[in-house]
Amino acid sequence: MKKVGNHTSFSRILFFCLALSLSFSLASFAQDAAPAADAGQEATASAGAGDPKKGKELFNSLCAACHKLDAKMTGPALRGVADKHDREWLYKWIHNSSELIKSGDATAVKLFAENNNQVMTPFPQLSTGDIDDILAYTSEPKIEVKGSNPGPVVAAQESGASNNLILGALVLVLLVLIVMLVLVNSTLRKVAAANGVDVSKKGNTISFWQAYARNQFLVLVTTILLLLSGAYFLYGYLMQIGVDQGYEPIQPIHFSHKIHAGENGIDCKYCHSSARVSKTSGIPSLNVCMNCHKNISEFTGSKDSTYVEYSKEFYTAEIQKLYDAVGWDKSAQQYTGKTKPVKWVRIHNLPDFVYFNHSQHVSVAGVECQTCHGPVETFEIMKQNAPLTMGWCINCHRETNVKVEGNDYYKKIHDELAKKYGVQKLTAANMGGTECGKCHY
Repeated sequence: MKKVGNHTSFSRILFFCLALSLSFSLASFAQDAAPAADAGQEATASAGAGDPKKGKELFNSLCAACHKLDAKMTGPALRGVADKHDREWLYKWIHNSSELIKSGDATAVKLFAENNNQVMTPFPQLSTGDIDDILAYTSEPKIEVKGSNPGPVVAAQESGASNNLILGALVLVLLVLIVMLVLVNSTLRKVAAANGVDVSKKGNTISFWQAYARNQFLVLVTTILLLLSGAYFLYGYLMQIGVDQGYEPIQPIHFSHKIHAGENGIDCKYCHSSARVSKTSGIPSLNVCMNCHKNISEFTGSKDSTYVEYSKEFYTAEIQKLYDAVGWDKSAQQYTGKTKPVKWVRIHNLPDFVYFNHSQHVSVAGVECQTCHGPVETFEIMKQNAPLTMGWCINCHRETNVKVEGNDYYKKIHDELAKKYGVQKLTAANMGGTECGKCHY
C-alpha cells in the first residue's frame, strides 16, 4: 500500500511553531514597553498632576517668545525645570518674578543674574493648575529624531531597469531585421544570377547635390533664405544681451521668500522699507533679520509643508550663518562684537542710463511689488522674474491706469489731461510716461 504523510500531525506542528513565535514576540514587546511605561510614569509623577497637552498650548502662546525646551534664548531652557526648583517657588516666580527678586530670595537673585538681568514677564492670571500643565509639558522626555537628512529633500527617482529592458529588446529586434534583410538580398541575387538576370547598375546617374548646384535659381533662393534667417537669429541674439530674465544666483545665506513672504505672510516693505521713500528698495540690514531671529535660532517648520523644500538641519545651519555674520551668541543671548560682512549677489540691475524710482511707483502709484518682481511668495530662491527691458516698461505705462482717487499728487494734472483727452481714466503714457526724458538722463 502507498504511504502518505500524516497531514494532521504536520499542521499541528506548524500551528505550534506559529504560536510559539507569537508568544516570544509578545513577551519581547512587553519587555520593551515596560521601561518606556515606567519612564512615562516617572515623568508624570515628577511633573505633578498636570496635562502636558494643555501645557503645550500655554507654553506656545505665553512662553515660547523667550524660552525653548532644550536651548537657551532670552531665558533659560525649561526642559526638566520642575525637577530643579520647588513647585511652590515656581508658582511665585511665574506669578511675579520681580517681586520675588525684590524680596531677596537667593535663588531668584541668582537666576536673574545668570540671565543678564532680563526681567521675566509676570503672569498673575495663570492659576496653579495652568502652571502645573506647563510644568508637565516641560517634564516630558526629549524625543530624539534619528536618520535625519541635512540636505535638500529630493524625490526618489524611479528605477530605469524596465526602460533598459525595453530598449534592449528593440535593439535585438532591429538586429534580427538587419540580418533578415541581408539574407533576403543575398538570396535574391542568387536567384537572379541563376536565371541570367543582370542586376548591375545601368548608366551614370547625377547625384542630387550635383543637380542642385547646376540650378542657379534654387541656389539664389537658398542664399537669400539663409541670409534672412541668419539676420533674424542674429538680431534675436543681440536683443537678449543684458536681459537677465530668470537669473537665479546662489546667495551666501539662503533666504526663502517662500517661507517668509508666503507661509509667514511678512510684507515685502517690512524688509525692503526704503522702497517707500527712496529710489532703490535697498538690501535689508541684518538687524532687520535679527528682529525675529534673535528668538528663532532653529527652523521649526515641517518638511511636509508645501512651503518647505529643504530639511530642518539645512535651514537651521543658514540661521547660524546669520548669527556668525552679526556676531550673535545664542547661548549667552548677547552680541560678541565679531561680525562678518555678507557679500550678497545683486539680482535686479538696470543700466546706468536708466532712471527708476521705487517710491514713485510704490508709494505714489500704488504698484504692488509682484507686478515687477513676480510672485515672490512662491520663490524658494529669489530670481529676476521680468525681462526689465524698455519695451516691457513702455507696455506697462501704456496699459496701466494711474490711480488718482484720493491722490492729491495727480489731482491737478489729471483734471487738465482728462479734459484734453476726453477720458476719465488716464494711463501713465497719457501723462508723459513714454517720453524719453522720463526714464533716461
